[in-house]
Amino acid sequence: MTDQPSSLSPDSSPLPDAFRAIAEDIDAVFDRILPVPDDARAPLFEAMRHAAIGGGKRVRPLLLTETASLFGVDRDAALLASTAVEAIHVYSLIHDDLPCMDDDDLRRGKPTVHKAFGEDVAVLAGDSLHDLAFELLVSPDVHSDPFVGVELVTALATASGPSGMAGGQMMDLAADGEDFDLATVTRLQQLKTGALIGVSVEMGAILGRLPDEGRSPLRAYARDIGLAFQIADDLLDVEGDEELAGKALGKDEAAGKATFLSLLGVERAREQAFFLVDQAEGHLQDFGQEADVLRALARFIVERDR
Repeated sequence: MTDQPSSLSPDSSPLPDAFRAIAEDIDAVFDRILPVPDDARAPLFEAMRHAAIGGGKRVRPLLLTETASLFGVDRDAALLASTAVEAIHVYSLIHDDLPCMDDDDLRRGKPTVHKAFGEDVAVLAGDSLHDLAFELLVSPDVHSDPFVGVELVTALATASGPSGMAGGQMMDLAADGEDFDLATVTRLQQLKTGALIGVSVEMGAILGRLPDEGRSPLRAYARDIGLAFQIADDLLDVEGDEELAGKALGKDEAAGKATFLSLLGVERAREQAFFLVDQAEGHLQDFGQEADVLRALARFIVERDR
C-alpha cells in the first residue's frame, strides 16, 4: 500500500471495463450452476435464471472482488463468494416485486418473476437463490479454511436477515402512512440497502484474511457509499428515466413514504450524496492504484442514470 491515492480522470476510469468483466463473470457462474434439469423442476430453474442472468449493475459483486483483490485473493474464489451475495440480492428483488410487497411488473428491463412464471414459482425461486448463496459459501473452491467459510456465512446471514436487509424491508413496509424522521429513514436504508453493500466489502476483507481491527477504513467506505447509493436511488425515483432504469419510478412519492428527498429536499440530498462519496474516497487514502476501481465505483454511485 502507498500513502497517496492516484487521481482519476473520466477518460482513465477503470470502471467500464470492470463492470463489463464482472457482469460477464457473474452471468457465467450462474449459467454454470443453474442448468435446467429435464424434470418437473425445470420452471423453477428457468425462473431463477430469468432473475439472475443478464441485467443489473452487479455493484455488490464488484465491491467484493475488488476488495478481495487488494489482498491478493484468487479471483475465481472471490467470484463464487460474489455470486453468493448476488444470489441474496436477486432473491430479495424477486420477493420485493411480489404483489404482497411492492407489486412491480418490471425489473431490469424484463417482466418480474411472478409476472413471467407466477407467484408460486417466484416465491420458490427466491427461496432457492437464498439457499444457493450459502451452499456456494461453504464450497472449498471459495476457501479451504472452514473457519473462513463460517465467517463468510455468518456475515452474509447477518446482513440479509432481521438485523440487515430483511429488517430494513420490514421498516420500509411499516413506512406507509408513518411520519419517519431522518434518523429513522437513515437506519431503514442502512439495513435495507446498506447491509448487503457493507457485507460485500466485509467478505472481500474476510477472504483476504484481514484482521477485524484492520477493517475499519473499509467498513467506513462501505457505510458511506451505501447511504450515497440510496440517496441516488431516491433522486432517480424522482428524476430518472423509467426506460433506462428498467423499472417503475415514482412509487415512493406516490405512496407518501418519507425518503431522503422528502426530508432534505432535492438539492440538499444531492449535496449530501456527493459529500458521502468524497468521504468514502478519503477512507481509501492508505491504498494506491489498486483501489482505483473502488474510488471510481463510489463516484459512479451518485452519477449513474439507472
